[in-house]
Amino acid sequence: MEHTYSPQEFGKLIGRTTNTLQKWDRKGILKAHRSPTNRRYYTHDQYLQYRGLVAQEQGLTIVYSRVSGVAQKPELANQVNALETYCKQHSITVDEWMSDIGSGLNYKRRRFNRLMEMIELGQVRRLIIAHRDRLVRFGYEYFEAFCERHHTELVVINGEAMSPEQELVRDLIAIVTVFSARLHGLRSYRNVLKDAALQKE
Repeated sequence: MEHTYSPQEFGKLIGRTTNTLQKWDRKGILKAHRSPTNRRYYTHDQYLQYRGLVAQEQGLTIVYSRVSGVAQKPELANQVNALETYCKQHSITVDEWMSDIGSGLNYKRRRFNRLMEMIELGQVRRLIIAHRDRLVRFGYEYFEAFCERHHTELVVINGEAMSPEQELVRDLIAIVTVFSARLHGLRSYRNVLKDAALQKE
């Protein structure tokens, strides 16, 4: 008989809280089994799946696309069309198509986070994107290594048209704006300290 774990035991085993397991159960990311008395439990096969030790042929092929704003929806459609063409040319069967509208600097994108959770659980065999910055604007190498650790093949079709220059300019402006605000805040803080020191004198 296959070994089973209670939610508490399974959570400790994989380093996750029972609240996270409940969330994954509701979202269908990692469904708990139910006993005849409706108690939740997990199996050893699910543990192996979480650790990325499942056979590659059991994983999903997911295509992910992204643009930074609603005004870029036509570009998103072009991106998806290019990905569809690539998959047809290479006889790739896609299990799920995911798209986000949000900056490549934003790591709180809904489908991006769901995708990362699925990869972590060993559910994704292959991830296909149009261009590196469609996944993330910076830190791509980290996510590439993350996929490799969880036995997910990351395929980049490298379509230059899939990486709009205007979007890059907007992201760079956003970075400059954030650091400028922080610099202004530091200067204001120094001025407050300086005024306080003068008052003490």
